[in-house]
Amino acid sequence: MDSGAIGRRLALGAAVLAASGALALAVPGSAQAASADSCAGREVRTLPFSTGTVHVYKRDGYVCAVTVARKSGTRRVMSVSVQARGTRPVVDTGSYRYQAGPVTVHAGHRCVWLKGSVDGRSVSSGWIMC
Repeated sequence: MDSGAIGRRLALGAAVLAASGALALAVPGSAQAASADSCAGREVRTLPFSTGTVHVYKRDGYVCAVTVARKSGTRRVMSVSVQARGTRPVVDTGSYRYQAGPVTVHAGHRCVWLKGSVDGRSVSSGWIMC
């Protein structure tokens, strides 16, 4: 193959890559579209409480969770936590307008403990999904 053919192939590859990147930005992927909360997989639990809801997703042994406030728009203290049995919890805490998280852990076939809070009100699941 001569250098001209290599250059054309590289240019074609770059054009295809640029077009696919633009398409990915214009049309969200199906995993992300399934969950507006930024977790991949299917929703397996919801844990509602007075000021919000924890949404729990599972895919290929990973568990992902987000806490979503019932009323969005104003900043408030929110948190979400996921802990697989035998490991430390993964936590996201801060001042958010809409949601805390996502946080993801590899649980495999282990039980998980989920917690979420918005404005001092909270929910805690205990060990579930065993």
